[in-house]
Amino acid sequence: MVEPVRWGILGAGRIAATVAADIAASDASTLAAVGARDGVRSAAFAQRHGVERSYGSYRELVADPQLDIIYVATTHAQHHAHALLALQAGKAVLVEKAFTLNARQAREVVSTARAQRLFCMEAMWMRFNPLIRDALRIARSGRIGDIVSVRADLSHRFAYAPEHRLFDLSAGGGALLDLGVYPATFAGLFLGPPATVQAAGDLSPTGSDVTALVQLGYRSGQVAQLHSSAACQGPYAGLVTGTEGWIRIDPPLQRPTAITVHTEHGEDLARDELRGNGYRLQVAEVERCLRAGELESPAAPLEDTVAILEILDEARRQIGVHYPGDNPTDGG
Repeated sequence: MVEPVRWGILGAGRIAATVAADIAASDASTLAAVGARDGVRSAAFAQRHGVERSYGSYRELVADPQLDIIYVATTHAQHHAHALLALQAGKAVLVEKAFTLNARQAREVVSTARAQRLFCMEAMWMRFNPLIRDALRIARSGRIGDIVSVRADLSHRFAYAPEHRLFDLSAGGGALLDLGVYPATFAGLFLGPPATVQAAGDLSPTGSDVTALVQLGYRSGQVAQLHSSAACQGPYAGLVTGTEGWIRIDPPLQRPTAITVHTEHGEDLARDELRGNGYRLQVAEVERCLRAGELESPAAPLEDTVAILEILDEARRQIGVHYPGDNPTDGG
């Protein structure tokens, strides 16, 4: 019998709870430990989610010798330090999106993982969604002809509050890192890295981006239009337009329940309902990679993760969003 993958959860917030439930649902994984800055909160999380051990510090968690991988579930601004903490303790990592604040930090995490020969992946669960993968397969098959453009939107209204993570620059707040990372990843799946980035947006009183519109240009003449906003609900998710048809992704972009493929021969509708909270396929890929000894997932290459952050860096620079964790040489 194959031993289950033993997970440590770094952080005890909302996203940690959501993903932990899907880890617990896998027969091939076990929730072995959780660590938080507050020992009481960590113990309460462990009790609620059936986690075997709890720790009152992140350093104690990553030092646990009975863990195979650490899921980093803290805020954007902490991902860099916490991923390095785990890697330097000899642990593989799954890092919640956005992977880090900027591409510079991402490169450091990636280089550390590769130097240590440890598995590392961004928790971009959209990459493993069956309908997104179907849309990518259809586009690559030539069924809609040559791709001309990609449009993607992920928007959700958040009431303004200076202390809220979406508006707190010290936490990596802003629509781009929280929401825009999905449209940027979606465009990257179909078109790869762009040649040009043009961005416009508006800022909250704290200086975080509330709405961002990003246009990507490609040497082939293709374009991508990406929209993310914390001020409104978006009416659509994604559209891939080709010379002979198009593929529409129904909202929400990160977890679509249907796609429509349109050509001159008519339309086909495909539906899929993910089980649980939608993270099980991502968990299964981590399990597969660890058992196979793969250091990164072919479905979520680390170079792609860095490339997406390079786009977001440049968009932030043009819009005028600056994080405390940025260096003068960073895009923001």
